[in-house]
Amino acid sequence: MDRRTKEEEEDIFYSPENMEASDDEENGRNDEDEKTMLSHLRATLENQDPSCKEIDDLTLRRFLRARDLDVEKASRMFIKYLTWRRSFVPKGSISASEIINQLNDNKIYMQGTDTRGCPVMVVFGAKHFPSKGGTEELKRLVVFAFDKLCSRIPDGQEKLTIIVDLQGYGYSNSDVRGYTAILSILQEYYPERLGKVFMIHVPYIFMTVWKIIYPFIDKNTKKKVYNIYVGPFLRF
Repeated sequence: MDRRTKEEEEDIFYSPENMEASDDEENGRNDEDEKTMLSHLRATLENQDPSCKEIDDLTLRRFLRARDLDVEKASRMFIKYLTWRRSFVPKGSISASEIINQLNDNKIYMQGTDTRGCPVMVVFGAKHFPSKGGTEELKRLVVFAFDKLCSRIPDGQEKLTIIVDLQGYGYSNSDVRGYTAILSILQEYYPERLGKVFMIHVPYIFMTVWKIIYPFIDKNTKKKVYNIYVGPFLRF
């Protein structure tokens, strides 16, 4: 592999060696500036929608951070989130009966916490079949799973960890439309919740799909995705 190709592939997947540097970047914030912007964001939102008075500071702070402390952008993002939530989850939560096809595939599991106390979810990519349930049900599954996972986040922690196991992944599991829908939900409606994503047993075939959806991933999310080398499979 030539130097240019290797650099391009390393840019697509972060290696575990870059993990500590990525954490340092997240910690480089000015607390006083953030508190000031948070106050402005709350005032802006409560003026637009009085129901925002019930929203806690930690939630608003995540939206503010997702937009680099830009109050105007953060307020637009949060109002969009409220509109989506009221429409997509009108009852306040997704019930198991709404995602029965997805749950029957046994593709996701909750697995305790990592060393930082972040809740862990394991996803088995080879158990996902686009023809079963469709994209809308997959989106409901994502909301169901993330709501469950977020409810398990302990005090003092805001992030969660995802492990994606792609052992046995093939053409029948590929779902570009579904993956982009998932990315949209996570980035627009669950900002600053994702701590780390660890990809294991990544096959060549998945790289083709990954390169298609990669442009849809924002720069902060890209830094949280790591390819872990377990056994004899492709090194990026």
